[in-house]
Amino acid sequence: MKKDRGKVWLGVAGIVINEEGKWLVVKKKYSGLKGMWSLPAGFVQYGETADEAVVREVGEETGIQCEVTGLIGFRTGVIRGEISDNMAIFCCRPTSERQNILIQEMELSDARWLTVEEIAASGEASVMLEEMACHELVQHQLYKKDGINPGDIFEYSAYRLFYNK
Repeated sequence: MKKDRGKVWLGVAGIVINEEGKWLVVKKKYSGLKGMWSLPAGFVQYGETADEAVVREVGEETGIQCEVTGLIGFRTGVIRGEISDNMAIFCCRPTSERQNILIQEMELSDARWLTVEEIAASGEASVMLEEMACHELVQHQLYKKDGINPGDIFEYSAYRLFYNK
């Protein structure tokens, strides 16, 4: 069953990098990314921030628990001249020693830790993933700042700022 997301979509993706410098990549069983290496990703749900959504999506798809360290990029496009498709791409790191992947079999056919060289040379990477694997992204991330209150009048239940230090 396809969820009605309206005509403005906000998705998230996580570049989860382990201590060996390998990236967590997945192969979806559906959509235009079927059979291609891509990042764990999904849509922001009501009542959550984009960075909370990426942690949830990575955990749901791969069983890997992680934390957001920064924002790497933002992809935006328009589908068929009518749907605004936007994706925040976060840099993450695993939060536990366990790095055994438990894939969500309904959505994924495979998930692995790969080096950027393996991703770039695979011939099976999505256009976005291949482009990102060819650059030193971590050096250019925007860092997360918690604990900011923009004023009680706005009634935020969660608020984070990502900026260049």
